[in-house]
Amino acid sequence: MRRIAMASYVGTLIEFYDLSIYSTAAAIVFPSIFFSRLGEAGGTVAAFGTIGVAFVARPLGSIIFGHFGDLVGRKSTLVTCLLMMGLGTIMVGFLPSGDQIGILAPILLVLLRILQGLAAGGEFAGATLFVSESAPPHERGKWSSMPIRGGAIATSLAALTFLLTSLTMSSEAFHSWGWRVPFLLSSVLLVIGLYIRVKMEETSVFKRDATHKGRSDIPFLAAFRAQKREIFLGCLVEVPAFALLYLVLTYVVNFGANDLKLGYSWVLAMTVLSGLTTLASATYSSNLSDRIGRRPVLIAANTLATIWVLALFPILHSSSAFIFGLCVVVSALINGMIFGPVGAFMSELFKTRYRYTAVGLCYNAAGILGGAIPPLFAGHIISAYGSLAFGGVMAALFACSVLSCVALSETRGRSLLD
Repeated sequence: MRRIAMASYVGTLIEFYDLSIYSTAAAIVFPSIFFSRLGEAGGTVAAFGTIGVAFVARPLGSIIFGHFGDLVGRKSTLVTCLLMMGLGTIMVGFLPSGDQIGILAPILLVLLRILQGLAAGGEFAGATLFVSESAPPHERGKWSSMPIRGGAIATSLAALTFLLTSLTMSSEAFHSWGWRVPFLLSSVLLVIGLYIRVKMEETSVFKRDATHKGRSDIPFLAAFRAQKREIFLGCLVEVPAFALLYLVLTYVVNFGANDLKLGYSWVLAMTVLSGLTTLASATYSSNLSDRIGRRPVLIAANTLATIWVLALFPILHSSSAFIFGLCVVVSALINGMIFGPVGAFMSELFKTRYRYTAVGLCYNAAGILGGAIPPLFAGHIISAYGSLAFGGVMAALFACSVLSCVALSETRGRSLLD
């Protein structure tokens, strides 16, 4: 189990590292590097829009890679996803700026984001299934949280890389070329991740299901025919986790650095702390779900998220460095509480023959609703109607997630061979 968990952990660490450094760079340097001609406000909106591009591509990636993951196997699909994600990130590090090649720079940036989004669409679901289909039933929550723990460490690692880079060079050098260093360092993680994944074996659950029951010809259609209700509700369950994660990595980071003038060092240090907080809370909540069930933990965590998001933005605008750090850490704490049991919950929710596809659809549709849309419109709604109004919109969305958790039945103890 340790070897299996490490294979998923390292791969998801790379995925989240790549996504985190992109989100951080979009918040602090991309507006001036690739979208300087749009002005400060327009450049920020455009940079955040490129984050959304990847989220739009992710459901398509979940269908494509889910199809091959359900028909061909988890292992080969995960290797392909990892390779695409890593190469896309490295190429962003080499991309010329808008001042150098004009409009071609943002166009190439968007194309690389689409490549990353397609790969991310197949990565997390496959990594989660690789662990959950191998774990002992009474410890499935614990082991299935390994991918999200890798993601939490990646958030800290990405912020730490930016922090060390910014502290070891002048602001001019950082904006000129230093921001590229975290992207290029991804090549080291890519080599390590590929080595580990190539050596792993296919899951026994997949092999037994393929041998004894046959594989669905079109997993996407089979999933919707059999469990469209679970797919719809499963999407909503994960929305608050994505919303809190990406609001912190994009809007909150940008607000702290540019509006509150807290400085990149403090903002990035708090982002490092947020990853460690997510790691701790995801570990605890996943273990708790093995004892009391997935559903009670998810209901409690999403309810807490609904209450917190109402207070988050009014508190954030108090212009205090300590309050800013508190907002980041509390958001990460709740984010981890939701993500912790989700891997086991989603794996147990769907049938083996289309599980990869269904889990990927839930995860990536939730990413659009929670991760892509809110950061894009947060600034506009807050400036036009106030921070409490935006908190109210998000609380209403989060309340739907709570109701979805209530509507779904408990899955703890279910067999993954069906």
